Amino acid sequence: MRAGLIQMTSNDMPADNLAAAAALIDAAAAEGAQIVLTPEVTNCLSSSRKHQNAVLHHEADDPTLAGLRDVAARHGIWLLIGSLALKTTDPDGRFANRSFLIGPDGTVAARYDKIHMFDVVLSESETYRESDGFRPGDRAVVADAGGAQLGMTVCYDLRFAYLHRALAQAGAQILSVPAAFAVPTGRAHWEVLLRARAIETGCFVLAPAQTGRHMGQDGRHRDTWGHALAVNPWGEVIADAGTAPGVTCVDLDLSEVAKARGKVPALTHDRPFDGP
Repeated sequence: MRAGLIQMTSNDMPADNLAAAAALIDAAAAEGAQIVLTPEVTNCLSSSRKHQNAVLHHEADDPTLAGLRDVAARHGIWLLIGSLALKTTDPDGRFANRSFLIGPDGTVAARYDKIHMFDVVLSESETYRESDGFRPGDRAVVADAGGAQLGMTVCYDLRFAYLHRALAQAGAQILSVPAAFAVPTGRAHWEVLLRARAIETGCFVLAPAQTGRHMGQDGRHRDTWGHALAVNPWGEVIADAGTAPGVTCVDLDLSEVAKARGKVPALTHDRPFDGP
């Protein structure tokens, strides 16, 4: 299976981002990708709830979802939309951070709402409270993607090893980790965490990423780390996209999953314990 990792610099205008994502997916398909993966919040990267309320949609009428479904069908490929920011019917008005697996016929094959919210204080000038604007999901998802079993996660989920272990024990061979990683944590932790999740599970890990400086209509900006990565089941980085927007294709031999797990069958070695 050939996978195409999309790296992009989304702004806070969904129409702009749809055009950019579609062009990159076209490029990945032209390189023979059978599954293409876009980053977290492909449609709108914004910290302004007022702006999000003005430009975001519910899933049923979201133009980015409709447009990317059409792109997948036109190319006959699997498409992992890393996530879309979407309106919900929640009384508190919070949004969903929702990942979609789209089939080659353009239908939605699976959905996953990001479980773990990025509520952190990185410095006096860089604080995030994702749970203020987004409500967490509560269901882990493994889906069939053309014969490959795909475990779906999003960004901050990466830090929670138990989720990835559960996905692998439920049959996942590939873990998707679309992200918009902050620069300080990206520099320190991005690669090592992705490699750790691959080593612990014996899965391929595919992590499309947002990169660079994301400008908002209000003049504010946010920076993301980039470095979309593909990691094999032995924990080796087999592709690193650097920091430029674009497409990185990588060939996956799914037999490597069984080989890695055969060497170190840790997924079958769980034992009950008391405490602490």
